[in-house]
Amino acid sequence: MSVLAWIVLASVLGGLLSIGLAALLTLNTRSNAWISILISYAIGALLGAAFLNALPEALEMTDEPKQLTIIVLGGILVFFILEKLLLWRHCHLEACEVHESALEIVPPAPSHHDHGRSGMMIVLGDTFHNFVDGILIAAAFMADIQLGIVTAIAITAHEIPQEAGDFIILLNSGFSRARALWFNFLSGAATVLGALLAYFMLHQLDHLIAPILAFAAASMTYVAMADLIPSLHKRPEIGATVQQVVLIVCGIGTVWLVGAFFGHNH
Repeated sequence: MSVLAWIVLASVLGGLLSIGLAALLTLNTRSNAWISILISYAIGALLGAAFLNALPEALEMTDEPKQLTIIVLGGILVFFILEKLLLWRHCHLEACEVHESALEIVPPAPSHHDHGRSGMMIVLGDTFHNFVDGILIAAAFMADIQLGIVTAIAITAHEIPQEAGDFIILLNSGFSRARALWFNFLSGAATVLGALLAYFMLHQLDHLIAPILAFAAASMTYVAMADLIPSLHKRPEIGATVQQVVLIVCGIGTVWLVGAFFGHNH
């Protein structure tokens, strides 16, 4: 299968899977429990993809390792700034300081919602985020098929709880379930768009693949450490902690197994 086919398949399947499962989770009365599990697993997958795959691959492709580490450092700062601007907002139901009022699955009465303004902000921010994800997926596949698969798995794993949070925000902004699902799908299409644009651009600018992989490592590290891990501290009991650690290790293990199974193929 060609690299372009891999990129399109990973972008489309990842988007459909994350949005579809997110919609199902919001209908489940135990959605918070499932999302907590997914968050722990996603942390492991993201950190594994960043440190076992994306960063080593980027370093292997360059003679200037210090420049790549500067990109990682700068990338983390960029994502912090974007998050402050609400462009890169990760809502996971259990822990979102910006949208605490969005935990109810049933949307509020029309007299109380904001006529969809906060919902549209979520859609715009998520569209930008998905577009960037598409670029990262394309760059990963163009560097190595195995790296692309690992990156797609990690991104999809953290997209599921995020999309579930976004879906509920849209409901609480006055959207119907059908309209919320439709806007989530439109937002998800930005992943495919970003991936396709990156694929054709990087064919002419292949020297940018290594820096983009370093940027991807920064993205995955920031999401895992700044957005996801803090939510786990809300459950400090020993049983929950053990479960979280096991699931994080499972996420890392998945990345390692995928890498071992597919091998290193440029």
